[in-house]
Amino acid sequence: MTGFLLRVLSLILVATPALAGERLLEDHFERSEQNDQEEQVGNGWGTNSASRAKGNKQVDLVDGALKITRHPVADHGVSVVHDLEFKDATISLRFRIGEGDQLGINIADMKEKSVHAGHLCVAKIRLNKLTLMDLKTGRMNLETRDRSKAGKLTAEDRKRIAAKQKEFPLQLSADTWHDLQVDLKGETMTVQIDGSTVGQFLSPGIGHPTKSRLRLAVEKQAWVDDVTVDRNDS
Repeated sequence: MTGFLLRVLSLILVATPALAGERLLEDHFERSEQNDQEEQVGNGWGTNSASRAKGNKQVDLVDGALKITRHPVADHGVSVVHDLEFKDATISLRFRIGEGDQLGINIADMKEKSVHAGHLCVAKIRLNKLTLMDLKTGRMNLETRDRSKAGKLTAEDRKRIAAKQKEFPLQLSADTWHDLQVDLKGETMTVQIDGSTVGQFLSPGIGHPTKSRLRLAVEKQAWVDDVTVDRNDS
């Protein structure tokens, strides 16, 4: 009987889904690089500096925070990535951007082949505007992207792409730390800044069931600190 009960318990544990509220990532960047001339973010983070900035350093650990700066030779914005497995999640962090800067919280599934580079959805924060985008069924769909690159977008394409994003006005102070929370639940993305809800968007690509990568996307410069990711799967 004991052996039977152990087998039943084992099956239950295997079949039990991950619990909502499980902390998948926590990083306060309270560390230093061993070599300040190199990118050594640590704690499972990676960057695109080798492929997009000819190996030049773009991400630095400074005073217990993450400083992200696009190098002049880079042919693409900076992407700081961490692989995580979830369906729904709450992503929280502190950020600081200046005039003309932006920070993107980009979610990807690197195994999803219907989109470019796994792009599923993104929240882009500027000082004056928040943009929420469904990339999977919008501009990063491979067929749509190919037509865009070839200059052959149809009127229907443009209409569909426009429907896959929503903008919300903001009035954020430049070069000031702000609190950010991005909630992904089903097909809905909700963003809070400094404790207030500033935008919400419902679209099918957001509900993609297998998300595997968090990207911090920076066009010019941004500071990030106190990153946590908590599973929200039901």
